Amino acid sequence: MSEALQPEQIAPAGSPPEGDNSGKDTAGNPKNGKKKRRAMLTLLVLIAVCGVVGVRWWIKGKTHIETDNAFVEADVIQVSPRVGGTVARVLVSDNQYVKQGELLLELDQNDYRVQVARAEAGVGVATNETGGEYRKAEAARASVQLAGARLDQAVLDQQRAEALFKREVISREQLDRLRTAQRVAQSQFREAEESLKRALAEAGLSSDGPNRAKVLQQQAQLDQARLQLSYTRVTAPTSGYITRKNVEPGANVQAGQPLMAVVPLQKAWITANYKESQLTHIRSGQQVEFRVDAYPGQRFSGRVDSIMAGTGAAFSLLPPENATGNYVKVVQRIPVKILIDSNSDPRHLLRVGMSVIPTVLVDRTTADVLGDLNPFR
Repeated sequence: MSEALQPEQIAPAGSPPEGDNSGKDTAGNPKNGKKKRRAMLTLLVLIAVCGVVGVRWWIKGKTHIETDNAFVEADVIQVSPRVGGTVARVLVSDNQYVKQGELLLELDQNDYRVQVARAEAGVGVATNETGGEYRKAEAARASVQLAGARLDQAVLDQQRAEALFKREVISREQLDRLRTAQRVAQSQFREAEESLKRALAEAGLSSDGPNRAKVLQQQAQLDQARLQLSYTRVTAPTSGYITRKNVEPGANVQAGQPLMAVVPLQKAWITANYKESQLTHIRSGQQVEFRVDAYPGQRFSGRVDSIMAGTGAAFSLLPPENATGNYVKVVQRIPVKILIDSNSDPRHLLRVGMSVIPTVLVDRTTADVLGDLNPFR
C-alpha cells in the first residue's frame, strides 16, 4: 500500500501550480514602469509645446493689434440740381458705375433757353442805347465849344467897350449891356459844361476811356442765363457707384433737392475703433492686414492713415459728463482711419458698412516685447 500523502503535498482544488507567479502583484513589472515614463515624457512634451505656442501667441498679440470693431466707410456725395425744373431724362440706374463728368439726368431746357434769348436781346438794346448816348455826349461837347466861343467874344466886346467908354465914345448904358452879355455867356458856358458831364455819365464814359456799363450789365445777365441753362444737365461730380436714386422723368424738382448719391468706392477707407489700451504702439504709415466677413479666406491690405483727435464718446451727440454723479470707468475706443491698398481690392468688392477685422503690424520685434517684462529697465 502506498505511503500516505503529507499535508503539505496536498494542494487545494483550484490553486495555481507551484512556480506560477500570475497571481502576484504586478506593481513591480518593468513594462509598467516604461509606460509610466513614456506617459510622463509625453506630458512634458505637451506642456512644452503648449508653452511655446502660448508665448508665440502672446508675442503676436503684442505685435499684431487686432479688433473686430471696424467697418468700411466712403464718401457719400449727394447729387442735387442747381436750378429747378421738370426732369426730362434720367440716364442712370441704381448701383451703376459712372465716371466723373458723365451725364446723369437732364431738366427741361425750354424756359432757360427763353431766358438766354431775352438776355441776348438786352445786350443788343444796351448796345444801341449806348450808341445814342455817345451821340448825345458828342452834341453836349459841341455845345460846350459853342458856349466857349460866345464867352470869348463877349469878353472881347466888353474889353473894347471899356476902352471906348474911357474915351467917351459910347455911353454907360451900352457898357452895362456888354458887361451883362459877358456874364450871360459865362453862365451859358458853365451850363454847357454841366450838360456835357451829365451826358458823359449817362454814356458811361470817363477820362480813362469808354466804360460800357450798361452793355457790361446786360452781358453779365446773359452769362448768368447761359450758366443756368448749363445747370439743366446734371453730371457726376466724381467717379463711383449710383445709390439711393429717387427721381424719374417727369418729376418736378427744386434747386438743392437730393436726387441720388454717388459713392466712390475706389476711395473707401476703414474706421477701426481700437481700445485706448491698444493704441500704445500704433503709428501712421504702419501696414495693416484685414479680413472681411463677406469674403472668408481672402486677405486685404492697407496702412494706418491717422488717429482721431478724441474718443468716439467725446464727439457723440451727448458726450459723457464724468464730473457729475457716480463715475464708472469704461474702456474708451478711439477711431483709427485705415486706407485700403488699391491693389488688394482691384474689383472694388468692399462696400460701405461691411464688417472688417483689421490687424495692425506695429513696428516691434520679439526682443522689444520681451524687454517690457524686464522689471529693472
